[in-house]
Amino acid sequence: MSSDGGKTDADWAKELTPEQFNITRRKGTERAFTGVYWDTKTPGTYRCVCCGEPLFSSDTKFDSGTGWPSFFAPLDESRVAKDVDTSHGMRRVEVHCARCGCHLGHLFEDGPKPTGLRYCLNSASLKLEPR
Repeated sequence: MSSDGGKTDADWAKELTPEQFNITRRKGTERAFTGVYWDTKTPGTYRCVCCGEPLFSSDTKFDSGTGWPSFFAPLDESRVAKDVDTSHGMRRVEVHCARCGCHLGHLFEDGPKPTGLRYCLNSASLKLEPR
């Protein structure tokens, strides 16, 4: 599938809420402690809100104290793509769905063992499928 899922901005805007569209297609960010999943403990699989690709498991979710859902590993590395992001005067690693290009959030190297990674994601980019 192409990086935009083969859809136009108008197609995405029809399918997503304005907040989801801004975050997933325009690389926006929700405010800390406002997303639906930042403190969710429900077991399940977190899927891409745009294409439904399974991306993260609740088994790797942890409380980072940042106010965003945080995970120390994806379900499969090949499902999450990474790019250098130099916006906002800093150098970060952007994380997006490898299938449809949905902006998920950013990756930091201050997470817990076993990976030491923190995938800091936007709730609006995810859809939890409870177990």
